[in-house]
Amino acid sequence: MNELLSLSAYRLHAKLLTGEVSAVEIAEAMLGRIQATDTELGAYNTVMADAALAKAQNTDARRASGDPLGPLAGVPVAIKDNMCTSGIRTTCSSRILENFVPPYDATVVERLDRADAIPVGKTNLDEFAMGSTTENSGFRPTKNPWDLSRTPGGSSGGSAAAVAACEATLALGSDTGGSIRQPAGFCGLVGLKPTYGRVSRYGLVAFASSLDQIGTFSRDVRDTAMLLDVIAGHDPRDATSADNPVPDYLAELDAGAKGIRIGVPREYFGQGIEPEVEAAVRAAADTYRGLGAEVVDISLPHTEYAIATYYIIATAEASSNLARYDGVHYGHRTQDDVDIVELYSRSRAEGFGPEVKRRIMLGTFALSSGYYDAYYLKALKARQLVKRDFDEAWKQVDCVLCPTSPTVAFKLGERTQDPLAMYLSDVYTISTNLAGIPGISINCGRGAGDMPVGLQLMAKPFDEAKLLRIARAFEAATDHHAARPPLVAAEGT
Repeated sequence: MNELLSLSAYRLHAKLLTGEVSAVEIAEAMLGRIQATDTELGAYNTVMADAALAKAQNTDARRASGDPLGPLAGVPVAIKDNMCTSGIRTTCSSRILENFVPPYDATVVERLDRADAIPVGKTNLDEFAMGSTTENSGFRPTKNPWDLSRTPGGSSGGSAAAVAACEATLALGSDTGGSIRQPAGFCGLVGLKPTYGRVSRYGLVAFASSLDQIGTFSRDVRDTAMLLDVIAGHDPRDATSADNPVPDYLAELDAGAKGIRIGVPREYFGQGIEPEVEAAVRAAADTYRGLGAEVVDISLPHTEYAIATYYIIATAEASSNLARYDGVHYGHRTQDDVDIVELYSRSRAEGFGPEVKRRIMLGTFALSSGYYDAYYLKALKARQLVKRDFDEAWKQVDCVLCPTSPTVAFKLGERTQDPLAMYLSDVYTISTNLAGIPGISINCGRGAGDMPVGLQLMAKPFDEAKLLRIARAFEAATDHHAARPPLVAAEGT
């Protein structure tokens, strides 16, 4: 494998600026890697070879002319296939949008372009981001580069697998209840879900609008900070975008963890957690103590209500958001000769997969007359209790530390017949979305089957700079982030 593919974005960009390597060389190497490995891995729905080479050629021409280049010049980036890309299909891994080509770019895609990143493709996901394994894709499952018999997590499994397998240097994902952090944990990566409103959702195909947030995948924390610097910031086209100043996320990255107060919630170490996962996470807490941080026990007492709360709110919002896919305006339309009502019904029945149908039905029920107050309204009240738990925690600590998932990556097919067991894989991540706070997953060791274990850190709203600093302190003191999956390590990188 070409050694360029294993370099961090930071080092790759530096080599481009000094002329050690051209953007075209980087793009060709990455496209070659995708061609060689992705038939087996299944990380991409669409490979953007023409767009990647055109951007690389333009970058090289501008560098030769002495023009200033953006902060991600020469860096190959993958984009989850639920973010609009002008002229390139955006499918959400659903048959209902299989041939949909947007006429505009999502804001994050525009910002990547302005930063001179090289777009290499659109990555696979659970259909409409509804799932935890990328097995709900309407096209094919994605495999975990650490063990091809296991799931990479979901819903952003394609983005995670691509970065872990060196089929991309960086990637964008979306996180509604853990869909960045859980696959990052399963694939041994850094996965960041920013504060709700920190990154524009304009051009993100909606699943649950009060929970969805675009975030990042990388192989180290510095790269995460570089990518967040590019995509964060106010966007007037997104009514939920926060008009808050964006700090320089690289400025205090290496300030260390000394004097930081870290809370460990007792509710996150209960029944269902694998012993190896708990051991790795508690060892990480000990590492922070050794770095001068104060680690204290805390309580987030309403955690037990988070899953029920999340799956009522998320499915209700999904039911509303997915009503637009009717076979008339765009997307799949049944070929049967039927009246308009039957056309709606058959188009949706043919276009949506079983998990999407399940969530639409659950959400429609929760919003229906006679049940709205009992389910949806009560869930909104419970959501506030979860948020208040974190508000109280910030009075005592700078961040919260816990596992990303209760288990390491499990086998493909292992939970497909048990939706409740599948939903429980997000038990430690959904509270972050309910509260709207930032969360990050970093690799903290190995568990059963020699698979990566994810360590999750959470911080107060818009405190991504401190969150990245705390994550970087652990990364600098350990070598877990340097581990590579067999799919990569066997090739000498």
